Amino acid sequence: MDISRRAFTAALAGAAATLPFIKAGTAAAADKVVRIGYQKYGTLVLLKGKGSLEAKLQAIGYSVEWTEFPGGPQLLEALNAGAVDFGSTGETPPIFAQAASAPLVYVAHEPPAPRGEAILVAKDSPIKAVADLKGKKVAFNKGSNVHYLLVKALEEAGLTYADIEPSFLAPADGRAAFEQGAVDAWVIWDPFQAAAEEAIEAHELRNGEGIVPNHQFYLGTKTLVDGHAEAVDTVIAAIAEIDEWAKADVSAAAKELSPLVGIPEPVLVKALERQSYGVKSLDDTVVAQQQAIADTFFELQLIPKQVTIADAVRRAKA
Repeated sequence: MDISRRAFTAALAGAAATLPFIKAGTAAAADKVVRIGYQKYGTLVLLKGKGSLEAKLQAIGYSVEWTEFPGGPQLLEALNAGAVDFGSTGETPPIFAQAASAPLVYVAHEPPAPRGEAILVAKDSPIKAVADLKGKKVAFNKGSNVHYLLVKALEEAGLTYADIEPSFLAPADGRAAFEQGAVDAWVIWDPFQAAAEEAIEAHELRNGEGIVPNHQFYLGTKTLVDGHAEAVDTVIAAIAEIDEWAKADVSAAAKELSPLVGIPEPVLVKALERQSYGVKSLDDTVVAQQQAIADTFFELQLIPKQVTIADAVRRAKA
């Protein structure tokens, strides 16, 4: 789903009755709520499952509410509409959101994980190289991290974005179209990537190694980041703890994650081994990499205006 002005306007209208960040409390709950959006995979799912953030936030007078989203674009639409305060996405959704004037702030990121996204083809596909995608129908979630992977992989192969027929599908619909042969290739991220490789023997045509970093970003609204720094720091510290635990024992993380997301442990082990760990503030290198993506999308007329990533970054404390 594209993050366009039209989509954001609709989201804003639909969220008119959404609770504000600060809301009246009760005797049993804190009077300040951090509303976190998450996707069906990753550190935030593990954090939610462990329940450790609740106690940490309660100690400083906050509570937490969780909402699941099918992808980064949808999560950031909700953030722009005021329905959530904090969330995690790949590289591309924040760029579309910033181009649509969403009041977001890059809070932190995970190190690159270029093997955690790929262009897949069926095991018996005649397509053997990215160059063979010319004139083919390719499925992907528009505005997601894999959108940029596809652009750069085509460029590497001497093709342009105009050389393929895009089919904009969310992960579940993309998997269905891919299995049915309705598309020639599917560009997707883990754990959906690992699941397709394990369940239907999908073949990896190209992953992100050498062409895209594939960072994971943690983002908040300006209201949250500017006005509730202690709460933001508490969330990031809790994420760092989960990161360290998952990095040290991928099998344990997969075992805990499996019932939460409904994906078999072996698939999750494969995906988690391709993930990166070690949440930290954005430095100049990461900002420059993100700016390169934004500039590419503007040149391709995929976003309506140029954006300056540095304008939306929360820098590390001195």
